Amino acid sequence: MWDEAVTGYGFGRDHPMDPVRLALTRSLVTALGLDRDVNVVAAKAAGESTLRLVHREDYIDAVRAASADPGSADQSYGLGTVDDPAFAGMHEVSALIAGQSVGAAEAVWRGEALHAVNFAGGLHHAMPGAASGFCVYNDAALAIARLLELGAERVAYIDVDVHHGDGVQAAFWEDPRVLTISLHEHPRTLFPQTGWPEETGASSAEGSAVNVALPAGTGDAGWLRAFHAVVPELIADFRPQVLVTQHGADTHFEDPLAHLAVSLDAQRAVQVACHDLAHEHADGRWVALGGGGYAVVEVVPRSWSHLVAIAAGRPVEPTTLVPDEWRHQVYARTRQPAPHRMTDGRWPVPWAAWDEGYDPADRLDQAILATRRAVFPLRGLLP
Repeated sequence: MWDEAVTGYGFGRDHPMDPVRLALTRSLVTALGLDRDVNVVAAKAAGESTLRLVHREDYIDAVRAASADPGSADQSYGLGTVDDPAFAGMHEVSALIAGQSVGAAEAVWRGEALHAVNFAGGLHHAMPGAASGFCVYNDAALAIARLLELGAERVAYIDVDVHHGDGVQAAFWEDPRVLTISLHEHPRTLFPQTGWPEETGASSAEGSAVNVALPAGTGDAGWLRAFHAVVPELIADFRPQVLVTQHGADTHFEDPLAHLAVSLDAQRAVQVACHDLAHEHADGRWVALGGGGYAVVEVVPRSWSHLVAIAAGRPVEPTTLVPDEWRHQVYARTRQPAPHRMTDGRWPVPWAAWDEGYDPADRLDQAILATRRAVFPLRGLLP
């Protein structure tokens, strides 16, 4: 899913969410020749009725007003703040990004595509009635809501952004048809200070929200261990008809806004795992989204190009050289040197499986066990 206009989603020159990350990802996809293996589609912007599947009418009105006159933004809706400054055209470009994710979900549900990627999406912090964390409209939640509207009975959402997927969790807190799983840095040390293991869903949907709160400093082996200790068993039990995944690249050790120490190679390994889970449990139906990521040259374009390649059925080997033409383009646009290879030199990434035993004194294993104890019994599984 791509429309050049999504690069208009920009909060200003000094804001960390620089839309150049989207343009550079798109150009790297082209430089790697992946355009030959995908259908590039531009969906229409999400309309009022679609936005209201998740967002309140008064909030949409507030976004429209701030979009037309940024100086009048109502901060009670999270608009015009340091994190979410208002800008001209904000409603239009936010609705366009949401439309790409909704269009991706529709294509997958209707069988027009097996996999669909919107790396401009994954804006998972937006709440039904407020902007939050660089996110205006919650395209991930809107895609899931549209799937439910089309008749899906079970949708699983996996969020591996470094920040808790709080907006998506909130949207489906009371809905047992949606299983939300978020792996993120512990809320003690990172925004939005939610995503504790004890957050498991409303009484009407107990066990439908899953949170793995990882200690700051968690690296590749721990991150992959946590993912595989929690996610596959829950997905197998839930049997989703569609898998929606969010791949924020801000878990990376070079990301300036968080404190995990994950490599590009581990991110690629989780992307492969999500692809495989879709085929094992959802008949291959997979909607993959972007998310956070503020190392906009070194990390984001490579990570999301790997995601596109995996979805296209033509994964890029980690040892692949980054095309020279793309590296020259990066320097011309940003005056920053571009990476030379599609790897951080850590492939293949080793990790230890949970069923091989755990250390009760290890902080990572404590985090995994806290999640399993909080959620697994609610789903009839052994912790």
